[in-house]
Amino acid sequence: MAEQCFHCGQKIDKERLLFDDKIFCCNGCQSVYEILNFHNLDNFYNINQRSGVRPSNENNSQFDYLDTPEIFTKVVDFSEGGTTLVTFKIPVIHCSSCIWLLESLHTINNKIKYSQVNFTRKTLQVSFKEEELKLSELAKFLTNLGYKPIINLETAEKKHDKLDKGLLIKLAVAGFAFGNGMFFSFPEYVSGDDVWFHSYKHLFRVILFLLATAVVFYSASDYYKSAWYGLKNKIINIDVPIVLGIFVLYGRSIYEVVTDYGPGYFDTLCGLLFFMLLGKTFQKRTYNTLSYDRDYKSFYPIAVTKVDFDGKQDNILLSDLAVGDRIMVRNQEIIPVDSILIKGEGNIDNSFITGESAHISKKPGDKIFAGGKQTGSILELEVIKSVDQSYLTQLWNKEAFKKMDTGLDTLTNTISKYFTFIILGITLFAGIYWSTIDMEKMFQVVSAILIVACPCALALSAPFTFGHIMRILGRNNFYVKDTLTIERLAKVDTLVFDKTGTITESKKSNINYIGSEIEDFDLRNIKSLLKNSNHPLSKSLYNFIEVNDDYFEVEDFEEISGKGYQAKVRGINYKIGSASFVGEKSQDLETAVYIKKDETFIGKFTFKNEYRNNLSQLFKNLKNYAINILSGDNSSEKPILEKLIPNVSEMKFNQNPENKLDFIKELQDKGQKVAMLGDGLNDAGALKQSNVGIAISDDSNSFTPSSDVIMNGEKIPELDKFLALSKDAIMIVKITFIISLCYNVIGVSFAVSGHMHPLFAAIFMPLSSVTVVTFTTLSTWLRSSKYFKIKI
Repeated sequence: MAEQCFHCGQKIDKERLLFDDKIFCCNGCQSVYEILNFHNLDNFYNINQRSGVRPSNENNSQFDYLDTPEIFTKVVDFSEGGTTLVTFKIPVIHCSSCIWLLESLHTINNKIKYSQVNFTRKTLQVSFKEEELKLSELAKFLTNLGYKPIINLETAEKKHDKLDKGLLIKLAVAGFAFGNGMFFSFPEYVSGDDVWFHSYKHLFRVILFLLATAVVFYSASDYYKSAWYGLKNKIINIDVPIVLGIFVLYGRSIYEVVTDYGPGYFDTLCGLLFFMLLGKTFQKRTYNTLSYDRDYKSFYPIAVTKVDFDGKQDNILLSDLAVGDRIMVRNQEIIPVDSILIKGEGNIDNSFITGESAHISKKPGDKIFAGGKQTGSILELEVIKSVDQSYLTQLWNKEAFKKMDTGLDTLTNTISKYFTFIILGITLFAGIYWSTIDMEKMFQVVSAILIVACPCALALSAPFTFGHIMRILGRNNFYVKDTLTIERLAKVDTLVFDKTGTITESKKSNINYIGSEIEDFDLRNIKSLLKNSNHPLSKSLYNFIEVNDDYFEVEDFEEISGKGYQAKVRGINYKIGSASFVGEKSQDLETAVYIKKDETFIGKFTFKNEYRNNLSQLFKNLKNYAINILSGDNSSEKPILEKLIPNVSEMKFNQNPENKLDFIKELQDKGQKVAMLGDGLNDAGALKQSNVGIAISDDSNSFTPSSDVIMNGEKIPELDKFLALSKDAIMIVKITFIISLCYNVIGVSFAVSGHMHPLFAAIFMPLSSVTVVTFTTLSTWLRSSKYFKIKI
């Protein structure tokens, strides 16, 4: 038996290297093994046996052009403050060990900050230190590991995935061949002993052969590439039985025509591939539609404050922004688009993009990248680039904000993994059995099994169902980040609510002022300072103060999370926040905002919260969940909350952000699946720690990367409906699994018994996919109509 390389698993033909009691096929494989072993990454070989990729021995100077400034700017996603992000296309990524190794690059090379693989798109995003590692050196490093990046005009332009025009041409060729093939085959079925037909039948069969050959070697080429790629990497993927079926049918047809045994199955073969390509086209077009909805519509709650040249302010959807518009960005808000700073002191935190919380100072005239977060006073920006929602989606789905994958995705992969082996086994035994009875029947049975057993419907079950559910939730102002969030929502058994701004109205409060009279000059300054904060109490107070809505420039803005903030306005220093923050003694059991001017205490604004409508009914509907309340305020409203939530498990007050995060951890340590609802600012840590983080946004201009869901505050009384629909989604997926498996069992049973013609199998296979898609569409529509008014 031929020896195989320990790293890449390929057959050793020429060079045989022995190192560390292991055999390698080349110096490249040995070098990669040494690198992994040195950095304690030898688990790479335990995740997937013989899963490595043989490193390229090409001249790595081919990447030097990447350091040219013009090309560097075109290729990278982001570059600022010494940190660069780049996304490479790496087609050889093929298994879990590849993903594990590529996401451990920072362990091998400390100049790399983090790396993230998108397995579906075969891309790798890397964050690295530009001063220490050149882009060309990064490309060479990946090539030496065996993962050579593909860099061309298409990848540099970062075009969105669209339906492949080549697929449409292949479908057209197959359709043309199928239609004409049926026409030329028709005389075979009806001619009987017709002399004229028998004199021309060989010509007709040659034409059928030519038509089928074009279909087999052109239209079906994608199936061969996929099957060969899988086999080359020691993977039996789902296209292997399809390719076997095609060649069995094609070879049998040639045999029958050459020996004049019969007309063959050329028309059947053309029909088979036409229907398969038709199903593939349908699947791709539908999936692209769902991807579009995820990329764009999931961000519709994000709005920005647009500023007209006359100073008028208005909240508009991010999707309505145009180049040249001016927008206002407050403290702790994400910069939504590439912009030029017009007014204010920029202090940009790029941790959302780079993973590090280094702050970059910006002055008027400087460019600011989308995704940076302002930490300081309010900014006025001019939009210089159209809104690129897919880029924001990429940021939102960064590895730093991901949670572990869960059940159904693993279930789908597990079923698909063993499905091919089971089908090939059934095909082998059926072929052996029928070969002893009828060789002609054997070819028909084998072809029918390999055709009808394609598990397309099984693969479509989860993405189609969750795609529809995401769209329905989005239409009801409950914007889910990805399909896995729906799975986690269905498993939640514990709900944690932040009080202020979540179950209370952020813009409605009974406010009273206690203290010395505040002059109009100070009121206008205080209102300017309040405008910089997104805290619910600041928003309420901003709306309460009735003075001209002028905005004065704020300097030296500083905020301490959970306590308050201070800054200079027109040369005077103000402090706004808790009693301890301004150095005053607080009164027990009251919610208040204290204000200090320079070193003089002015007074305080006390708040009596107004709770959202219909909360009492909501908490009754959530009787099967453990309910917890957290608040940064004191316990003055505890009696009201106990009456409002009679089934509350626990209430905690005077909680700072760290306390909230620790509380979530404690619940999770007890085995509870926690969903946290907060305003997305002081609750950011708790939102990220929870199994599902739900950021509440009333005016839709607050955004935190740690949230899995963005929810309109007005929809909180309907939370039970969103949770119930998530559970229904899991049930629908399980039913579609059963439907698709039933199709396969019934189809294979008929095929094995010899009662299914290959052409009927070709029609039956995409029919199962259509059934699953139709079922998921109707069932999700019916279940959602139970909870929500359907929006067409």
